[in-house]
Amino acid sequence: MPQEDKLLDITGVSGLDGALIILRIKKALTEIDSGQILKVVATDPVSQMELEAFASETKNILLEQVQTGATFIFLLQKA
Repeated sequence: MPQEDKLLDITGVSGLDGALIILRIKKALTEIDSGQILKVVATDPVSQMELEAFASETKNILLEQVQTGATFIFLLQKA
């Protein structure tokens, strides 16, 4: 797994509306440079669909996604 440049942990935020998940990811991405990696850790299953769609629409690269029990880990490389 590549090393992240920034961590966004939204594990304590269950039931978060998909738009709010994306808003938090967008904000975190503004804090890193192009080519750097944002690691997103979540427990809400909706985050998987939201992050995949977001990456596809924004041309950011979803490098990896792993589910460990109820935890989802995503590595997103900023375009």
